[in-house]
Amino acid sequence: MGQDDQKATSLLDGRTPPAAIESIRNHPRVIFMMTEARVERRLAAILAADVAGYSRLMGVDEEGTLRQLKVHRKELVDPKITEHRGRIVKTTGDGMLVEFVSVVDAVRCAVDIQREMVERNADVPAETCIQFRVGINVGDIISDNNDIYGDGVNVAARLEALAEPGGICISARVQEDARGKLDIAFEDAGEQQLKNIDRLVRMYRVRCGSAALGNSVPAPTLPDKPSIAVLPFQNMSGDPEQEYFADGMVEDIITALSRFRQLFVIARNSSFTYKGRAVDVKQVGRELGVRYVLEGSVRKSGNRVRITGQLVDAMTSAHLWADRFDGTLEDVFDLQDQVSVSVVSAIAPTMEQVEIERAKHKPTESLDAYDYFLRGTASLHQGTKVGIIEALRLFYRATELDPNFASAYGLAAWCYVVRKTNGWMSDLVEDVAEATRLARRATELGRDDAVALCWGGYALAYVAGDVDAGLAFIDEALTLNPNLAAAWNYSGWVRTFIGEHVSAIERFERSLRLSPRDPTAFHMRTGIAYAYFFTGQYDKAASLARDALRDQPHQATFLGGLRILAASKALAGQVEEAREAIDRLLQLDPAVRVSNLKDRISPLRPEDFAKYADGLRKAGLPE
Repeated sequence: MGQDDQKATSLLDGRTPPAAIESIRNHPRVIFMMTEARVERRLAAILAADVAGYSRLMGVDEEGTLRQLKVHRKELVDPKITEHRGRIVKTTGDGMLVEFVSVVDAVRCAVDIQREMVERNADVPAETCIQFRVGINVGDIISDNNDIYGDGVNVAARLEALAEPGGICISARVQEDARGKLDIAFEDAGEQQLKNIDRLVRMYRVRCGSAALGNSVPAPTLPDKPSIAVLPFQNMSGDPEQEYFADGMVEDIITALSRFRQLFVIARNSSFTYKGRAVDVKQVGRELGVRYVLEGSVRKSGNRVRITGQLVDAMTSAHLWADRFDGTLEDVFDLQDQVSVSVVSAIAPTMEQVEIERAKHKPTESLDAYDYFLRGTASLHQGTKVGIIEALRLFYRATELDPNFASAYGLAAWCYVVRKTNGWMSDLVEDVAEATRLARRATELGRDDAVALCWGGYALAYVAGDVDAGLAFIDEALTLNPNLAAAWNYSGWVRTFIGEHVSAIERFERSLRLSPRDPTAFHMRTGIAYAYFFTGQYDKAASLARDALRDQPHQATFLGGLRILAASKALAGQVEEAREAIDRLLQLDPAVRVSNLKDRISPLRPEDFAKYADGLRKAGLPE
């Protein structure tokens, strides 16, 4: 009997591992046996778990970490799995794979474990405390020799990798089955492209109150002045293509409200995380730290526009104001003004009329230019290379129709900021010159336009290298609109460029408070990491960089977090982890070298750049 015949025959008694089957899959005897013997399949809830930062913990205290892990397993984890009718399929070092018959049992087990781990870690130093990450999926699995395989298992493992320390990530199928059956809330984290999974998977984070399980970060406290979040308005036009128009209306209402100095207004990026979701206004108030929530809808039909709005007290769910505004497209800016003024009048009747008048601002007289601007903004928010190209085309068209449209110039300049950050500039000299032209045009035309000053100013500082002028324009933007989260963020970055690191941290933190659920919060946290790095606090910088990367694990084009993680780890003496970050960086940006680093990063002070380059060099970045 030949070698392949022997392998094929051994399948009858299970002596060939599944991985070896592939090499003899086409053998006639294997084909016969696989036809005759049915593969055992079943639907199951799969829980994958591991210890966050296990390698670091082992490096700090190998024996202590193993001792802690064994105690947690014996006293908490294994008994909870048994209590909730789970079966431990296998364990691998710090990780485990568990099968449940019931989705609700799987989620309840994970929640019980994570809640009790918070109590167990209360008096344990942060640098040695064990925190589990959990991913849960439900799907069809293949059972073989007490092990399980299949796409459902792979998705659970990938979700686990995206969970926060002490947190739980679940798939949409799990959320649907568990919703309403447990005393927990779910945060929609959007569709994720998981490694080696050929489809997008919608992911949810399990929440208790306003924070992630195991996350001790408290809910934002209410500001000392009226605070409001404007949720995305429903598109009632019956045409999904008009979604950009509804979103644009809300962005402009947020901008108008932001100009009232007496208000604290949550940024668009945070309020739009609730888009497409049925929300509890009280929960929104807790999560964003605001007293009031504005909801509404937009209907565009031909030349007619209808905007409806209702203002709700998030503390009591009481409706304070509701109204409907009808007009033509030519009236659209007046309609937006009516909404914002009505909201302000309901919240703070004592506001001076001069403030209300100052808040009214038409970005352009051309409705066609405005439409192109809204479309460009929607493309810009995609954050992809193709999206940036399309956004630039639309912003250029808007400026052709209205050569004085400051915001369109500002966001066009911002497109070049994104290009530089991601290494997408095709001709460095030409692109820098064009970014400079657009930024200067935006700041010349937009002396009363905070958006134009913010984006144009940062493009001048970051792309053109004119740091002093850029910072002055960003500060002007904050004078006009102290609620503009982006301006606080980029004020922080520019202050990092010039070495004002303590001041930079304060500005990043102000930006995070104005936009506590911002999908781009990783950018602010990365900024804080840079500021700590330049002040020599490498461990703190590395921790913040990891948080930033975890916030945006699939933003492969955002490389600043990886660079500062690598440099921080290297200068902290943790060379192995530094090299891991460099390896990932080089996978995403193969051309980056110490010699061309200045083409990709901010215009730093010479001494800061020297420290940064030294850290990356020690981490293994080629010259």
